[in-house]
Amino acid sequence: MNNIHTLGELKQSGYQTKSIKDELRHNLREKIKSGQPTFTEVHGFENTVIPELERAILSRHNINLLGLRGQAKTRLARKMIELLDEYIPFVTGSEINDDPLNPISRFAKDLIHELGDATPISWLHRSERFYEKLATPDVTVADLIGDVDPIKAANLKLSYADDRVIHFGMIPRANRCIFVINELPDLQARIQVALFNILQEGDIQIRGFKLRMPLDLQFVFTANPEDYTNRGSIVTPLKDRIGSQILTHYPESIKIARTITEQEAKLDFQQTELVHVPSLAMDLLEQISFEARESEFIDNKSGVSARLSITAFENLISTAERRALKSGTDKTTLRLSDFMGIIPSITGKVELVYEGEQEGAAIVAQHLIEDAIHTFLPAYFPKIEKLEKQDQKNAYSDILEWFFAESGFELSDDCSDEEYQNILDDIKPLEVLIKKYQPQLPKEDYYFMKEFILWGLVAYDKLSKDRVSEGYQFKDLYGSYISKL
Repeated sequence: MNNIHTLGELKQSGYQTKSIKDELRHNLREKIKSGQPTFTEVHGFENTVIPELERAILSRHNINLLGLRGQAKTRLARKMIELLDEYIPFVTGSEINDDPLNPISRFAKDLIHELGDATPISWLHRSERFYEKLATPDVTVADLIGDVDPIKAANLKLSYADDRVIHFGMIPRANRCIFVINELPDLQARIQVALFNILQEGDIQIRGFKLRMPLDLQFVFTANPEDYTNRGSIVTPLKDRIGSQILTHYPESIKIARTITEQEAKLDFQQTELVHVPSLAMDLLEQISFEARESEFIDNKSGVSARLSITAFENLISTAERRALKSGTDKTTLRLSDFMGIIPSITGKVELVYEGEQEGAAIVAQHLIEDAIHTFLPAYFPKIEKLEKQDQKNAYSDILEWFFAESGFELSDDCSDEEYQNILDDIKPLEVLIKKYQPQLPKEDYYFMKEFILWGLVAYDKLSKDRVSEGYQFKDLYGSYISKL
């Protein structure tokens, strides 16, 4: 390629023209045959979305990725770049990346007619073959397809009957590229109609000019389910012209969700060195998103984005980092009370129903954290029954008796690690419970597990937890009732 600079040299090299859909299909076939992963860094879709996407590409279809927010729709579209050839030739100076062996614009045809095999060519890297447009109500036909440019007409002294006065929009300029329109239902119906001919017949119409320009494009649309939004919908004839509609989904397990969060979270070396994160903390963090998708306070039609877990993880680490910096510690372990620092990451990413609005976004966020703890406690320790016989001892009786005798304690948000550990070490039954039911627990996770037990007992209404000025106060449930009276 470094030695090919003219049309004649390109012909002598034996280069064969392929459409972009054939290009994607050919490279996908090679990857599948060699056993290489086709869409890397996209997790949880291996047996659902990716096989359907591969079938659509092999079928040379334009594609609509349909799913709730935060389901990696745009990520999948961008990953299709990896299935393109590394470089393709185009006529130097062409606005629409004309194929030297199959030109479609007047500029390229005239240039080749004038210069013949001496026509200069350039090479386009696959990273430059991705165009993306967010559909908004203010997008016009001129933006996407083109319009007459009166300044060009004046400068070149051309009449408006000459097609050289046309200024091409984004879609013609994306010829031989992947073109993504995000949030397609938000595009006005009249603009969607303008896409019909491009998708089916291959011609474009601009201000009375009917140009037979068989554009070579791989369209990828993304959309939320139509029942999610009242802002718009995909017009039926446009749906009919899209070859494959593929449904995306959220991670189906905590393990997959953790992989995504750990991959996408933007943490630096200082943070990862400073803050130790217990495995249970990561599981709890992911469970919050799962709880949110089932919560009665949250509109499940709008979805709960995977970005919630990612930004919450970043906030969680930053909460521990800030505490360590204030106390002058070089190394700290995440605490369960640090989870209160993720509330701002939750409140901006969930759509509340009426009942949720009545509760308030911050209160709903706290409920989600407590629900995650409530869900996980039986996975690590004996289940707490709703109804228990009076005076019957259980695994938690010694802890509850300690609180009844000692009347509880306060845990400050910014207390030092030494103070934090001393407070939890005073509750001897916690150590006994962990050694009995979690004997393999790493030593560095002990204090997080101790606090987890206390929050779990609060979630099951066995202890009370109240917010005080700079932290939390844990007390015996009945003692707290008496003090309130």
